[in-house]
Amino acid sequence: MYRKISAIVIPTVIAIGIVAYMLFRVWDDLLIALQNSIPAYLIVGTVICLCAWWLRGWRYHIILKNLNYRVSITASTACIFVSQTVNLIVPARLGDFVRVFILKHEYNVTYSEGVSSLVVERVFDIFTVALLGAVAVFFVPNVPELFKTIIVLTLVVGVIFFVLLLFMGKFSSENRYIAIVLTILHEIKKASLSLKAIVVLGFSSVVIWLLDIFVCVTVVMMFQQQIPFAIIVLAVVIGNLVKAVPLTPGGLGTYEISLVIIFGLAGVDPAVATLIAFIDHLIKNFVTLAGGFVSIFYFGDWVIHTIRTALDSKWGGGDRPDH
Repeated sequence: MYRKISAIVIPTVIAIGIVAYMLFRVWDDLLIALQNSIPAYLIVGTVICLCAWWLRGWRYHIILKNLNYRVSITASTACIFVSQTVNLIVPARLGDFVRVFILKHEYNVTYSEGVSSLVVERVFDIFTVALLGAVAVFFVPNVPELFKTIIVLTLVVGVIFFVLLLFMGKFSSENRYIAIVLTILHEIKKASLSLKAIVVLGFSSVVIWLLDIFVCVTVVMMFQQQIPFAIIVLAVVIGNLVKAVPLTPGGLGTYEISLVIIFGLAGVDPAVATLIAFIDHLIKNFVTLAGGFVSIFYFGDWVIHTIRTALDSKWGGGDRPDH
């Protein structure tokens, strides 16, 4: 029980601490910045975010199709919504386990194929984000070496992973656990490494993340700021790469502080930079939460039990769902 409590409380306290520090240091200027904003851009940003989510669902539909499972775009989008909603509430990306269980319950997708589909989605996301960041670096002066290193390391790891997939099918093992890993890697290769899959998944991933960046652009416009597009790209890239390390639920705090640091390179006022970062993340999290609650009703009340069971199983307090 204490393990469950600490696993939620500690990351949440870290997130609250970061948020409180960021707001406290610019509190006096926040209201002034808000008074000069144009709230109508919130609607534009929300619409763009919804488009990005639909495209995410379509891409996941293609990934599952490559694994020989026919899942509608609506259902595949709902799967992502539910898992990402759980990820916003609890740390360590435990919502991913929920998605695997939903796929098993609704479409009889094996656990290994469920994990494989997640890995394909994550790899294309992270590699695409890093690629966009690498392009943006050439147009942004004085980028901290740490951020350059994060981008380069991410790209290198991604390339190594894809090269490793090329050799899948040539290895086998009688060890149970190694055999499971090899099976998952083979399924990942099946879902992602054909020429058609690379083109479709790669192109859709670029569009998804450009839409994600344009959500931030609308928030910048909301505060009538003139921030170079490359700076915005780099800010969103670093924010998401840092957020990929699940230190806090949904990357709360770590995402925002990353954006503020990058916006500082363009001389953006700290209060305005803080508001842009928080509202950008707020739009994305609001759409995720709203979509998650709707998706739970779409699948049925059994999903609530699945979420509880998945979390208990991960923390050693229960078994897999028996559905």
